[in-house]
Amino acid sequence: MQPGVAWVGSALMEHEVFVPVEAQRLREVLDDPARVARAVPGLQHDAGADPVAGRLKVRVGSHSVTYRGSVRVSARDDGSYAVEGDAAETRGSGAVTLVLGLRLRDAEGGTALTITGTATADGRVTEFPPDAVASAVSRLLNRFAENLGTVAAETSGPASGPESPELLSTGDFEPRATNDFET
Repeated sequence: MQPGVAWVGSALMEHEVFVPVEAQRLREVLDDPARVARAVPGLQHDAGADPVAGRLKVRVGSHSVTYRGSVRVSARDDGSYAVEGDAAETRGSGAVTLVLGLRLRDAEGGTALTITGTATADGRVTEFPPDAVASAVSRLLNRFAENLGTVAAETSGPASGPESPELLSTGDFEPRATNDFET
């Protein structure tokens, strides 16, 4: 897909981030909807909402789109997590749906968090260059992982590793249209 060409459909993603906090601490956060809400960057959380619900402004390049929606995180038998979310534009008719898997793997000094899945979208976000969307999603995932580490460190005592968590993104996100979503 060429930059500047609108995409409509599903974006496949795989992204890995190092979080300098033990995997068990991250699991404790992921098992608690209120703590997950604290980790979503920029979320204006609807108090007491379960699943996690509220408004989220997403900046893509020099533009921003505000969504209202919810996300559900659930533990799987294999120790990974399923993340399902959907949101609608607050000004417009666009929507985003995501289905992600989170795998936590012990790593020296912390946890490697691997995020895989798909996101489908229509509306304003499809008018932006795919590379700008990919960059915005990558930033959002990195900040989410950083915030998970911060929430885990705040609520479970001192984090193992640096006092100020630094993340190393080792994965790439590249939207690839699959035309699963028609407008």
